Amino acid sequence: MKLIQPKISIYIVLLAITILAMFALRHCANYKMTPENANDSINVAIEYSPLSLYMYSDTLGGFEYDLMRTIAAKGKMKIKFHPIVSLEKAIEGLDNNKYDILIAQFPVTADAKEKYIFSDAIYLDKQILVQRKDSLGNLKIKSQLDLAQDTIYAVKGSPMVVRIEALSHEIGDTIYIKQENEYNAEQLLIMVSKGLIDYAVINERVARNLAKDYNNINVGTNISFSQFQSWAFAKDKIALRDSIDSLIKQVKLTEGYKALFNRYF
Repeated sequence: MKLIQPKISIYIVLLAITILAMFALRHCANYKMTPENANDSINVAIEYSPLSLYMYSDTLGGFEYDLMRTIAAKGKMKIKFHPIVSLEKAIEGLDNNKYDILIAQFPVTADAKEKYIFSDAIYLDKQILVQRKDSLGNLKIKSQLDLAQDTIYAVKGSPMVVRIEALSHEIGDTIYIKQENEYNAEQLLIMVSKGLIDYAVINERVARNLAKDYNNINVGTNISFSQFQSWAFAKDKIALRDSIDSLIKQVKLTEGYKALFNRYF
């Protein structure tokens, strides 16, 4: 019996640990599905853009807006959208816990992953150059090397800025960067079209969507490889991120998601 008692004690301890672990996991799972805000809602900062949030015929739409609403409905989550134009201020809001989720043109890069955690990929995209065509359809910038000593506009605080800096090193010459705080990607494209600025770097899907309405614009020069587009969370929002990821996986298996994707893409 003396030899058995230590084993029994070990089993009792292991059982207690297992029960505690199961309780913790169950508590964590409940926490994932429960908004962290005192007002019992999840605050979602969402960028005005043709893919994220847009108004047409007095109706709000956008792929990510509709997807987030679908996810919230499936997970029985109460969400509150905060439309944004300034990415820099939205990131500040994420840092200060004003927002729980940031939905914007914010590619998942190594630098970004050091500061934030991200959802599973929502879609693939890449960064491209927006420039004007002349009356004959000719372009000044035919390759990335032609950007040497030129000035490019990008949304302030966006990974596009880091990419342009890296590109400057890659081509071995200076590319000047103007970071725009007041205007979003769509407005930068319009400014290029109107001749207010010469070049801008934005995401390809948004650029191609908008370029249909601006015949003097070219969006065919790549600035980056394809990158995952995901939703950003503060580092301490792991449980919320995991819940959203679980719901994204479930929603992507539905026919409704296929219809939503086809509608926008």
